[in-house]
Amino acid sequence: MASALLAGAISAAPAQAAGGKYVALGDSYAVGVGTRTYDNSGDACRRGPLAYSRLWAAQHTGYAFVEASCSGDTTTEMLANQVPKVTADTTLVTVQVGGNDVGFVEVLKNCILTIDDKDCVAGVDAAKAAATGYLPGKLQQVYAAIRARAPQARVVVVGYPRLYTIGGSCGILGLSDKERTALNSAADTLAAVESAAASAAGFTYLDPRSSFDPHTICSKGPEWVTSLEWSKLDESYHPNTAGHRDGYLALLNGITG
Repeated sequence: MASALLAGAISAAPAQAAGGKYVALGDSYAVGVGTRTYDNSGDACRRGPLAYSRLWAAQHTGYAFVEASCSGDTTTEMLANQVPKVTADTTLVTVQVGGNDVGFVEVLKNCILTIDDKDCVAGVDAAKAAATGYLPGKLQQVYAAIRARAPQARVVVVGYPRLYTIGGSCGILGLSDKERTALNSAADTLAAVESAAASAAGFTYLDPRSSFDPHTICSKGPEWVTSLEWSKLDESYHPNTAGHRDGYLALLNGITG
């Protein structure tokens, strides 16, 4: 009987070692806005089963999964409402935040609704100034709080993709290439700020830009980002189902195994 119990303990050990606790922190990009599939369409957080964090958890069933992400959250809201769900036994954290801090949603709306390219570019420039001036300190606070709550956790900072292929298949309809280029530059600025903050904290940065670039709006390949839909503005400019599955999930698996 004792040998049987010992054998059972040995066989169970690898599964236990492979498991852990995964806490997902983030904004609308992290919960699956753009996939059009949600747990409760009336819930402001708009969490859904096709988000990359959910897909990762479904593939790694040895992990306990806590989804704290909520659409629209800034770093301040993340510190107050999401980070407290990170506990000392957490072994993996993904964190995707920053776009709302710099007002990127309003920037997009401004570019869509204004006629003059200069207005769009001015809005983008203001967001980039916020990204370089205001955001680093806020990210430092979030990252420090995560580390304090889970000293041993692996933390992956998830970035944002560029939105457009410049000179691609969209032609002259919609935004101009000048506006599209400006919006792409905002993603590049966010990537520079977030990757630097992640490195300073000792975290891993997941940069989606090169993987998403062949699949952005106006690309000739299958698009991973939802284009503008006037009837569904809150779905526009977010990763779609393929973006989460073939883009973010694949990249996250490449980091975590």
